[in-house]
Amino acid sequence: MSDHASRGDAARPDPASSPSSRQSPTGPAQPELRTASLGTGLKARHLTMMGLGSAIGAGLFLGTGQGIALAGPAVIVSYLVAGVIVILLMWMLAEMASAIPSSGSFSTYAELGIGRWAGFTVGWLYWFTLIMVLGVEITGASQILHGWLTAVPQWVIALVLVTFFAVVNLIGVRNFGEFEFWFAAIKITAIIGFLAVGVALACGWLPGRPALGLDVMLGHGGFAPTGIAGITSALLVVIFAFGGIEIITIAAAEAHDPHRSIVRAARNIVWRILLFYIGSVFIMVLVLPWNSPQLLDGPFVAVLTAAGLRGAAAVMAAVVVIALLSAFNANVYGTSRMAYSLSQRGDGSRRLLAVSSRGVPVNAVWTSVFFALISVFLNWWLPEKILGVLLNAVGSSLLVLWIFIAVSHLRLRPRLEREGKLHLRTRGFPYVTYATLALLIGVALLMMTAASTRSQLLSTVVLTAAIVAAYGLHRRVVARR
Repeated sequence: MSDHASRGDAARPDPASSPSSRQSPTGPAQPELRTASLGTGLKARHLTMMGLGSAIGAGLFLGTGQGIALAGPAVIVSYLVAGVIVILLMWMLAEMASAIPSSGSFSTYAELGIGRWAGFTVGWLYWFTLIMVLGVEITGASQILHGWLTAVPQWVIALVLVTFFAVVNLIGVRNFGEFEFWFAAIKITAIIGFLAVGVALACGWLPGRPALGLDVMLGHGGFAPTGIAGITSALLVVIFAFGGIEIITIAAAEAHDPHRSIVRAARNIVWRILLFYIGSVFIMVLVLPWNSPQLLDGPFVAVLTAAGLRGAAAVMAAVVVIALLSAFNANVYGTSRMAYSLSQRGDGSRRLLAVSSRGVPVNAVWTSVFFALISVFLNWWLPEKILGVLLNAVGSSLLVLWIFIAVSHLRLRPRLEREGKLHLRTRGFPYVTYATLALLIGVALLMMTAASTRSQLLSTVVLTAAIVAAYGLHRRVVARR
């Protein structure tokens, strides 16, 4: 960001000479709406798998047990509420992305709908959040792999992994999309296999195991043993597991026929997310008591072990590694494209605008990789100190991003409709958008009721305010030049 501060608005395209630029309704901000210099090799199937691959991560494979421990079988309600929120947000994003394909995605839409400060804030908040997540993902994967390869230092494993995925992101967007497609397919295949085993176990189709019915689910305090309080507490845990699905709207700018591709991808993702998340959780509470310690330790392993499958722990450990690495790969893509888009709109360094012959923003990719390595180092060096503070600050940043998306949709949708740009129309506008915004505000209020989530939310508010302040400083520096 500092490099741009020394160059003013030189990187910002002239709206008079760029047919893809439009006047911001709140002032002189005029972002580049299309990134024609980037590659265009992604297809609808790539977008679909990227969205699923980013949303289906360690939060599902490892964190589901925590939600079950809080709400019991009623955690299904928590997942339904969270799923509805995410699906509504996905439709809003898809509607805007099909009209304005942009690698800046929700940052571009926030700038157009709210103001330039909002685009700046959302974009850099997203970038900072994913940079911290990158370090956690690669550290978690390297820890598991180090347990298998004890002779190899963990830092060597982390360095090899980061370098490998840097290469994957540099070989061209089509090759990246194909790689991520098959990477995500492994995770989805694992979930489908889990669902099949779980159904067979519940129905008594496995040798020597009777049909379970609803006895296990309802026989330990009923459907909601911890009441409404448990359901709301679980909601705060599970809602952030859906994070990552927004990457498909970032990738839409590099898709063949982005207007149609994003619509197809959004439609495919909606029902698959519900099936994979809610179906998996339903199987867990159907075959094992909700207060079982095994569910808290590892819900997928617990169910597979109950089915008599040997080696379930090793298999799921491998799936978790793949989930972490797939998410890491997608997040390198997301951070690099967001940094490129911000720089293209004059809110980042012009050095990040360099694009290879393959249509890849090479400097933006290497910048993301560099900061990912720093995050890995911090994760190793200060796991309970500085890094803990940083991770706490980004813990609820997804909620802030989602609120900006809903407000952007409220402001931008009427304008897109007037200009005849809508390729996809969400039903019930603006009431559904207002309802989504109310749900998000309700989640924020719930977070204020518990000490752990309250500190997360307050830390995120401070981080967001710091980025807004950085924007104000940036504008003052620009005005003096």
